Amino acid sequence: MKVWKTCLSAALVLSTWSALAAPLHTRDVINLWPGVAPGSETSTATLTVTERSKIPYWPDRALTGIKTPTLTAFVPDKPNGIAVIVAPGGAYSRIAIDKESSEMARWLNPYGITVLLLQYRLPAEGHQNGADVPLEDAQRAMRIVRSHAKEWGLDPDRIGFLGCSAGGHMAASLGAEFDQKVYTQIDDADKVSARPDFLMLLYPVVSMDPRIAHMESRTNLIGKDPSTSQIKAYSPNLHVTKNNPPTFITLADNDSAVNPENGLSYYVALHQAGVQAELHIFKEGDHGFGIRDARQLPVSNWPKLASEWMKAIGVLN
Repeated sequence: MKVWKTCLSAALVLSTWSALAAPLHTRDVINLWPGVAPGSETSTATLTVTERSKIPYWPDRALTGIKTPTLTAFVPDKPNGIAVIVAPGGAYSRIAIDKESSEMARWLNPYGITVLLLQYRLPAEGHQNGADVPLEDAQRAMRIVRSHAKEWGLDPDRIGFLGCSAGGHMAASLGAEFDQKVYTQIDDADKVSARPDFLMLLYPVVSMDPRIAHMESRTNLIGKDPSTSQIKAYSPNLHVTKNNPPTFITLADNDSAVNPENGLSYYVALHQAGVQAELHIFKEGDHGFGIRDARQLPVSNWPKLASEWMKAIGVLN
C-alpha cells in the first residue's frame, strides 16, 4: 500500500477561481468554496492519496483528508450543454478515485456530456456538523455549476448528479433535500436552485435503518449510536417528495456490502410520490462494479440503459 500526502498550492487555488469566469476545459479544477470550506477550518485532515491495489496496471486509489472540496472538469470534444456531477463512493471514509470517477467521464463524454468529478468532504474528518458536509458540498456543487452555466457553455436546465455507493447516499439526499438549508449563503451562487435535473444512483447507500443500513457508511456519517431522529433525518428515502428529480437506479441482487433494499426503498418512495423513476436489479455484480468491474457480466449493460433513460426523459437528444 502506497500513500502520498498532498497540499494545494497557492497557484492551484488561484487558477481554480479564475476558471469560474472562463470557458471550461478538461482538467480545470474548481474550488466549491472560497478557501477552506465553512466548518472545516479546525479540521486537521491532510489531503492523502492511498494506492490499495497490488497490480500496477489496475489502480485502486483512495482519497482522504479533504478540507477544500473541488470539481474537476472533463469536457467532451463536442459538448451539447448537458453536465453530470459525479460523486464516487467510499463508505464516507474515503473517495474511490479510479473505478467510479474518470471512467464515468469516458462513458459520458462521447455523448457530448460534460462531466465534473466531485471531491467532497468526508463527515468523520473533524468538520463542524460533519453529518451535513456531504449535502453541503452536493448543494454547493450544483449551485456553482448552474450559476456558471452560461460561461461554461452548459444548459442550466440539464444538470444531473450521479452517485455511487456512499456517493449515492449523497445524491439521494440531494434529490430529496436540495432546498434544505444546511449552510449559510456566502455569495450569489447560493441564490440559485440546487435541484438536479436528473439523478443516477449506482448501488446506493440510502437508509440509516439498522436493519438494512451499510454500517460503515452510517457510522462515518452519524456515529456508532445515532438517535432515532438522526436515523430518520439521514435516510433520504423518508424525505422524497413530488419535487424529486427523475431518477435512474441500478444495483446487483447479490450485493454483499450494501443491502439491495437501500436502492429499492428509494425507488418505492419515488414511485409513491409520482416521480419518474427507473430501477434495474441485476442478478450478479456484487458491490462497486462501476464500469470496469462489470465486464463480462450482464450488469455491464447498465451504462447503455442509463443513456437510453436519459433520452427517454428528454435530457439527451
